[in-house]
Amino acid sequence: MPVTTAPPAPLSDRSVPARRIAWASMVGTSLESFDFYLFAYFSAYFLGPLFFDPLGTFGGQLAAFATIAVAFVVRPIGAVLFGHMGDRLGRRTTLLWTVGIMGVATGLIGLLPTYAQAGWLGAVLIVLLRVVQGLSLGGEWGGSILLATEHSGRVKRAFYAAIPQLGSPVGSMLTAVVFIVMTLVLPAEELAAWGWRIPFLLAIPLLAVSLYLRWSIDETPVFKEVVAEGRRDRLPFLTMFRQRPAAIAIAIGAALLGIGSYSLMNTYTINYGVAQLGFSYQDLLIATTIGALVQFVTIPLFGVWATRIGSARVVAWGALGTLLITFPMYFLLQFATFPILVATMVVGGILPTMSWAALGGLMNDLFPDHYRYSALSISYAIAATVSGFVPLLTIAIGEATAYAWWHPGIVLGAMSLVTLVAAWAAARVPRVPESEADADRFAAAGRT
Repeated sequence: MPVTTAPPAPLSDRSVPARRIAWASMVGTSLESFDFYLFAYFSAYFLGPLFFDPLGTFGGQLAAFATIAVAFVVRPIGAVLFGHMGDRLGRRTTLLWTVGIMGVATGLIGLLPTYAQAGWLGAVLIVLLRVVQGLSLGGEWGGSILLATEHSGRVKRAFYAAIPQLGSPVGSMLTAVVFIVMTLVLPAEELAAWGWRIPFLLAIPLLAVSLYLRWSIDETPVFKEVVAEGRRDRLPFLTMFRQRPAAIAIAIGAALLGIGSYSLMNTYTINYGVAQLGFSYQDLLIATTIGALVQFVTIPLFGVWATRIGSARVVAWGALGTLLITFPMYFLLQFATFPILVATMVVGGILPTMSWAALGGLMNDLFPDHYRYSALSISYAIAATVSGFVPLLTIAIGEATAYAWWHPGIVLGAMSLVTLVAAWAAARVPRVPESEADADRFAAAGRT
């Protein structure tokens, strides 16, 4: 009697509760985003005077934005390191390392001496800790996306890829809320003297929560299959460039708007709104928080839409919409009313968020599972490195143009155009099979 072998079970049948894992992944990403955005808010107002005081107002602000950029510059190095770990040791193990490193580095920032206390020592240490943060974040995003998507089936994968993207607005909102409370409770002189340390020290208990959540999650079925089938690459970093260089370029371009718009809106716009437009720091924090709250609804909705029309198309629509509203939005902002500020943060956030929400699904479809962690992490990190210079570039353009109302629109419009072209290209790249077993099933079904 011939021996028959049952076909491998679809991944969706083998998945543990994908929704619970996706939300747990989002919580972990939220806490890490909180750590990272905390520094962005801090640098927009406090970093220059506290750590770079001898450089003057403009020089201190440039130094503060350059310190933000440092973390983005080293992110590709972290992406190579943690991407290798994620493809060799597993998604879960790697994410435990990334969140642990981020939490410790953030907590230590709250203990640093200012320039008035120890001269340039504090500035040197804060740059070093920003390097550590950047290395950690280089491996965070790709792992969080894979933790959510590799526990789900193909049909709902685009939706689950959108859920970890909620981590960014959650982190932004938590950061804004903390600073709003601080500005209400403490006088400005006490906030500048010692109160700024409290949000950074909050990273320590939040780290414990995040570690617990990630420890409780099992390794993904996809990675277990890669190990069982002996398909791990010795050097996934080299394999991805050798096999899919065009896909990497597409992924970088697709990520640019989603990341860069946050750098522009949450860092540069806060400083620009206070220094040039006359808004209060508190008004800007409230407007940013309202914009983040709206994203709690729109990101899951965009994820659902991506399951229907495809992730690449949703990214493209978000980029096109942002391109169309960029200059009208910044023109209206010059009238400096609070309702217009809120509308700017909401409308100027929703459309780039469309591209952001579908980004994980777009990238997931571009790369095979045995080097997917490296590919997602490195592509995202390179885009983030470019985005890290957005505040620095925008303030340089502003200074050169006497802060003409349209100067931020040049940067936002350029990022929108790059992402639009990349999304158009991504829609024309065939989706890769999930694994060798899936490749056989796809071939048998006549699909590619």
